[in-house]
Parts: sequence; structure tokens; C-alpha cells
Amino acid sequence: MPATPYPDIFDELKTQVRAAGLLRRVPVRGSIEMIALVVSFIAVYSTLPLWNPLLLALFMTLLFTRAVFVAHDILHLQYFQNKKLSFRLSHPFSAIILSNSSSWWDLKHNINHHHFCNTVTKDRDIMALDGAFTPNNRGNKPFIKKYKRIIFWGAMFFMYPAFIVQSYNFVIRRKNYSELFLMLLHWPIIWGPLFYQLPLANALTTFVTLNLVLSAWMAFGFITNHLGCEVFSVEEVEKMSWMELQMRSSRSLKGGRFVHWFYGGLNTQIEHHLFPKAPRFNLLKVQQMTREFAKRHNIPYFETSPIEAYVQINKALDAY
Repeated sequence: MPATPYPDIFDELKTQVRAAGLLRRVPVRGSIEMIALVVSFIAVYSTLPLWNPLLLALFMTLLFTRAVFVAHDILHLQYFQNKKLSFRLSHPFSAIILSNSSSWWDLKHNINHHHFCNTVTKDRDIMALDGAFTPNNRGNKPFIKKYKRIIFWGAMFFMYPAFIVQSYNFVIRRKNYSELFLMLLHWPIIWGPLFYQLPLANALTTFVTLNLVLSAWMAFGFITNHLGCEVFSVEEVEKMSWMELQMRSSRSLKGGRFVHWFYGGLNTQIEHHLFPKAPRFNLLKVQQMTREFAKRHNIPYFETSPIEAYVQINKALDAY
């Protein structure tokens, strides 16, 4: 590992961000977003027969996507400080709307991924394609090597069902039956009314379209965060400061408010990893401060356009 260009001065940046009020939780704004999402679902289900099935699928995809980001932010304690309360508030959005496990996500994402970002054997997110994104720990499967691009980019359209399968496997193994019950409620609450009120063809069209589009939206958002960035061993990470690990293993995206909305704040990935409890609504301001801080201290800051990120990820596949 080369000599680090990252001085251990994270406390200086954190003091500036805190002084600007950007680390304060947003219980009111978060509550408004949660209520607006629930009200939107009620409005959709009150007018189901009036919808074209494709338009219904696309609008429900929008609502599902916002539920993903809301659950993510709640579990990072961005809205409320109390973790037990946050877990309970995440269930309507994670378990019921998405049929995903908050417990699984907290362990996989909040604990393992954030603390060991792009760390071999610790961060499962970089083990895709038989370890294709871990330079010194790749597998050796000829089929995957031959069809790596078809497999990788094709899998983008099945991320949401994969999350559901992983969630169910997790709660069943952990015997977390209360959360399993909430996740099972997803099917009668979310899909029951559609299959009851709509013709079967329309309901199936909505179901399939939502799963494909939601998967792609989630996947093409998530992969820009770290794939194609530097990857480290556990021994290397133990020698790094918090700031160095998060900045070297993360990629932020250029763009304004639309990009920030579309990616649910994950476009400001460096800032999210430096300050995981900073509310999504504040991350563009945190990004500006972080970028200026990095420039002032001559610290590398990895930022690309979304298209450049996908190109870099595709090039990373070439090394497999």
C-alpha cells in the first residue's frame, strides 16, 4: 500500500460540518416524508381501477424507491436518535412495503459495509461475480469469466427479488419470526388489492414491470458507490484512519438536485460514508464543504459523472 496522502484531520472537517448544523437529525422533515409516502400509497389504492397498468407500475416503482431511501435513512438514525424507535419506524417501509428485513440490512450495510468498506472478507458488497472486484482474491470460474458482462449487467434487473430472498434467508436463520411476520404482510397488503381489483393480466403486468424497473433503479444507483474504487485487505484497513478508508473506497457523483433526488442522496457517497447519520437533505451542503476541505488540504477527492462511473465499473470487469 502506498504512503497515505490522507492526514488524520477528520475531526477538523467534522467540527465544521457540525457547526453548520448539518449533522442535526431531522425528525419533522423525516416524518413529513414518511407521512407523504403513506398518503401516496393510500391514494393509489383508492383509485386502482383508473390506472393504466404500466403507469401504475412506474408510479408504484417511484413509491417503492422512496421507501428504500426512507428505510435506509431511518436505520442510519438520520431522523431519530433512538435506535429502537428507528427500527420500529423502518418496518412499514422496509418489511411491509418492500418485504425486506431491517435486521438483515442493518448487519449487512450499517455494520459490515460502512465499517469495512471495500474490505476483502468483510464487505460482501464487493464479492459480486465470484470476487471480480477484489483484485487479489478473485475466483477462477471459466463460465463467469466468459459471460461476466452479461451476468453482471443482466443481474441489475433482478436486485429487488435478490434482496427479498436474502432477507427471508436471514430472518429464518436468525429465527426472527416477528420480523418475518411483518415481511409476509407485504403480500396481502401491497399485492392483494391489485390482484383482487384488477384483471389478472393488468395485475401481472404491474407486478413484473415494477420488479424489473425497481431492480434497475436500485442497482444502477448502488453500484456507483464503491465498485471500481480501491479495495483493501483487513490488515491495510487497520492502519487507516476513518477518513482515509471512506474517501479511498467511495465515489461521489457530479450533478445537482435532480441527481441527488434520483440517487436518494447516495450520489454524495463520500459524504454519506464520512457522516452516515447526516440527513440526506443536508448532504449536498456537506459535499460542498468536504470538497473544499479536501482541496484546501490537498486530499484526493474521487468524483465522476454517473456515466463515467458506469464506464469505470465496466473497465474493472476487464481485469477479471
